[in-house]
Amino acid sequence: MTADMFSRWLKRHLPKSLYGRAALILLLPMVTVQLVVSVIFVQRHFNNITEQMTGLAARELVHLVAQVNAADSAERAAERLGELAPALLLEAELPASAPVADAKVWSDFTGGRVMRSLYRQVPGLSGVDLRGPDGRAGRVVLAIDTSWGPMRVAFSRDRLSAQNPHQLLVYMVFIGVIMTVIAYLFLRNQLRPIKRLGRAAEAFGHGQVIDYHVSGATEVRAAGRAFLDMRARILAQSESRRLMLSGISHDLRTPLTRFRLGLSLIEESEARAALERDVEEMARLVDAFLGFARSEAQNGAAEEPAVPVEPAAFLREVAARAERAGQKLRLGALGAHEPIALRPMAMGRALDNLLANAARYGSEARLSLARGEDGGGWLAFVVEDDGPGIAESDREQALKPFVRLDSARNQDRGAGVGLGLAIAADIARAHGGRLVLGQSPDLGGLRAELRLPLAEGGAADREEVP
Repeated sequence: MTADMFSRWLKRHLPKSLYGRAALILLLPMVTVQLVVSVIFVQRHFNNITEQMTGLAARELVHLVAQVNAADSAERAAERLGELAPALLLEAELPASAPVADAKVWSDFTGGRVMRSLYRQVPGLSGVDLRGPDGRAGRVVLAIDTSWGPMRVAFSRDRLSAQNPHQLLVYMVFIGVIMTVIAYLFLRNQLRPIKRLGRAAEAFGHGQVIDYHVSGATEVRAAGRAFLDMRARILAQSESRRLMLSGISHDLRTPLTRFRLGLSLIEESEARAALERDVEEMARLVDAFLGFARSEAQNGAAEEPAVPVEPAAFLREVAARAERAGQKLRLGALGAHEPIALRPMAMGRALDNLLANAARYGSEARLSLARGEDGGGWLAFVVEDDGPGIAESDREQALKPFVRLDSARNQDRGAGVGLGLAIAADIARAHGGRLVLGQSPDLGGLRAELRLPLAEGGAADREEVP
């Protein structure tokens, strides 16, 4: 496996959340230390203890065998065995009534070392059964060849090795769990301000201003104060721009009114008609500027509350309003969808701008609903037309205020101001969604999708526009 493949594998399997990664940083060193201590300390410590205890028992067995072998008869050997075995806390039988084979329980981790040590130190040893007569590792049964036949010796396993090595591991695990819980509580308190800052930044990116107070560690507080300063500057700049646009537009209405009055006093002529068209064009521009300023103000202050709205019924109302205004459109696929929270007046204004844009550059418009490919995540209000559309390379630029792509759109219906798409995009962002531009597959013109997040889907999708 190459370094690049390992890096991709590691990124794919590592926790994605801050909680998960912080917990991994805490737990991985703790578990590693426990494993190292277990392998190095526990193994060496208890192996040495086992060697020492087995050596003591082996010397007693060697003494017992020597006394039995030194007897001048089998009867005398049995007598000496009966005298020494109880004093040594041994159970002995000479001759042995049954053979003894090597055996140990699979969970007896020191059993192999015990057997090797006994075979090395006790002469004549022919069998070591560490399972005991009842099949448990509580008794040891040995078979030793003597001058008077095979001898069977049994005693407690406690004399050969420590029986509680697991206690250290239990203590380590118990203390580790306690420390993990304590670390988690401290970690949660440290991560909560970061998550609050992240929610405030994400909401501001969607055009919403939520309450946020600086808290947490020094570094988090510094980041929080920097965010609040940045948010305040951006809001102040947006408010200044809105006031400037609103003020200029209001100031322009007065001379426009005088122009209209003056033109009404002039006799009918081609020059008067041309001037009236220019005045109407200027009035339309002023109205667009005021609409953009009003849209920014309402989106920033969230004056209109969000209410649950049934999407299909809402689109039918928008279509009926557009038809009363003389626009030619038809409804596409609506389907049945659960209510979605939105600000009806703001969303209606966004759809009106998109429909007016479609009517200006095309002869037919269609209004429909669409949902994410997986059936969830986002719901989109879709406006399509049969006009020339917008080139893929120009779609991002088209969402900016006061940008007109004259080369891409039909000019026969009158040039736009460059605010319709920008207002719709601002309103979509204020709802936590976004405006996506594409090409209509059947009409061939522009396809504008106002994608809004569903309740269980979180924020609207953030994939690149195809």
